[in-house]
Amino acid sequence: MLRLNQKASNQMFKRFLATNKTYGKTFDKILIANRGEIACRVIKTAKKMGIKTVAIYSEADSNALHVAMADEAVCVGPAATSLSYLNIPNILSAIKQTGAQAVHPGYGFLSENSVFVEELDKAKVAFIGPAESSMAKMGDKIQSKIIAKNAGVNTIPGYNGVVKDVKHAIEIANEVGYPVMIKASAGGGGKGMRIAYSDKECDEAFRLSSAEFWLPERECSIQRRNQKVIEEAPSPFIDAETRRKMGEQAVALAKNVGYYSAGTCEFLVDKNKDFYFLEMNTRLQVEHPITEYITNLDLVELMIRVAAGQTLSLKQDEVKTPKGWAFESRVYAEDPEKYLPSIGRLSKYEEPKGEGVRCDSGIVEGSEISVYYDPMICKLVTGGENREVALHRMENALDDYVIKGVTHNIPLLRDVISSERFKQGRLTTKFLAEEYPKGFKGRKLSVSDEENLFAVLASVWGRREFNKKTWKAGGGSLTTPGGSTSTIVDQRSEIFMQIGERESVKVVLIKEKDTYRVEIGGKTLSVKSDWLMESALIKATVKDSATGKENSVTAQYLDVLPLGFRVSYFGSKFDISIKTPLQQKLSKHMIPKVKLDLTKFVVSPMPGTVISISVKEGETVAEGTEVAIVEAMKMQNVLRAPREEVIKFSSSSV
Repeated sequence: MLRLNQKASNQMFKRFLATNKTYGKTFDKILIANRGEIACRVIKTAKKMGIKTVAIYSEADSNALHVAMADEAVCVGPAATSLSYLNIPNILSAIKQTGAQAVHPGYGFLSENSVFVEELDKAKVAFIGPAESSMAKMGDKIQSKIIAKNAGVNTIPGYNGVVKDVKHAIEIANEVGYPVMIKASAGGGGKGMRIAYSDKECDEAFRLSSAEFWLPERECSIQRRNQKVIEEAPSPFIDAETRRKMGEQAVALAKNVGYYSAGTCEFLVDKNKDFYFLEMNTRLQVEHPITEYITNLDLVELMIRVAAGQTLSLKQDEVKTPKGWAFESRVYAEDPEKYLPSIGRLSKYEEPKGEGVRCDSGIVEGSEISVYYDPMICKLVTGGENREVALHRMENALDDYVIKGVTHNIPLLRDVISSERFKQGRLTTKFLAEEYPKGFKGRKLSVSDEENLFAVLASVWGRREFNKKTWKAGGGSLTTPGGSTSTIVDQRSEIFMQIGERESVKVVLIKEKDTYRVEIGGKTLSVKSDWLMESALIKATVKDSATGKENSVTAQYLDVLPLGFRVSYFGSKFDISIKTPLQQKLSKHMIPKVKLDLTKFVVSPMPGTVISISVKEGETVAEGTEVAIVEAMKMQNVLRAPREEVIKFSSSSV
């Protein structure tokens, strides 16, 4: 699992398991104190082990998949997390009501809450995770760094104490030297983490980080900035010797605090493969499936066995070498351009299948993505015997993933993994900022990619048109038995195809026995497909008649336009217009619509709560100035001025 910063350093996550008990059987019944995909994930393993499961749910989650999968389910409160999934008294009541012997916390929510573990201990209910004392020590990012240093673990240079206020933060930043990372002492998964390059950014970063400091119970998967989007295991950067040293330091730290169960140490690694401790996560992590793939272990099962007192029978030599390669793409309901969450109902939902493909999700077709919880749709995992195979499977899986009803980030995921930089393993934490400096705008198609797409869609258009009409070589007309006349289309059609507002391209489509021949850009392409009109996926083979080269093409049929189709290709949406020669001639006389200029308005990208207003009536603001902060879907969004302007109205009541 890897993440690099701008100085070519990676962030490495070293997972370990440890136990200090030697008892026998596991549990008869466990309660999962979580929701969504991780709750479903734990239920699957529990069922495999013959353990009955109890789900908890909020009123908003009454029809959720994890509720349907569990043997029992108990409502623990309203939609707000503070009243349900973080409501310790209600969860303890559910445990007592159902007779659950143990609790698996998943990740986020109460997974690193030592008070919850202490309450479970009082109730004589096992916690499937570390002891309260270890969690309390390692859950505080400041204390854990001090403990790690004392245990002989490499730590990042910087300030190890509590930062008192903004002034103190700026003083320390100037002493250490910019850029600096400001992290909430209890933040996790990128939450509460900010990078500052100046005093001004340090001021803003401290305010946002300290605001999140008091909300440790939030899930990790909230922000895309400083939070993982695509993970892989093993790292393409780390060698066996560095891996061994990291593992030994992780175990040394665990022993130092008397830790048992699954845990994760995070290290920053520089270009020289020198590594430094960042923090320890005392829980199962979001990306645990890729570790499972390369070790052939079920980490949830091992956690349950450790919590039940069983000794791990595995030896270090059995698991120190990765077996194969795996990737995880976090599929979110969000606009990939600015990482803004999307809400709505999944009107169509089909997960990809195939060898080496795994989907960890907690939703089905018809599920609602609401404003109350994290917008994760699925953790899509692919694996293979090497990196190339695993990556190719991820490309195919993303192409085959059908999601309608909400905006999602598959276009970004697909573009990232197909880039040469990613394929070469040249990954840094600046990857997205450097590759998409103005935000992700969709995939840029190569000439050959565009020609292949046009060829396939021309054949789709042909099939649709030709099914409506009767074919006859040479054209003409045919009188039907009812006496009406049906136009008979020639097997050779000339059309004009266009992507968005770009120049149109002349295409000749010729119907043959079991293929369509397409003449485009001086090439002749043969298209063969068994696509059915009711299918969302269009799969075809495109062969270049001159070279004999064949390409497999996958596109998703999203919608019919007045003159063409809306499709997804390489994950990105494209509007393809298809016109007859007459339509093409007339289109030149059509007046294009003028888009309204909305740049003078600052509009929240989603419904939410206004946390603060940063400007006053009559104030002149520069482009990029913070105007307000809106909190929605567990994420604080800073609204900024789109250009230099005078504030004419500022009200959080609107």
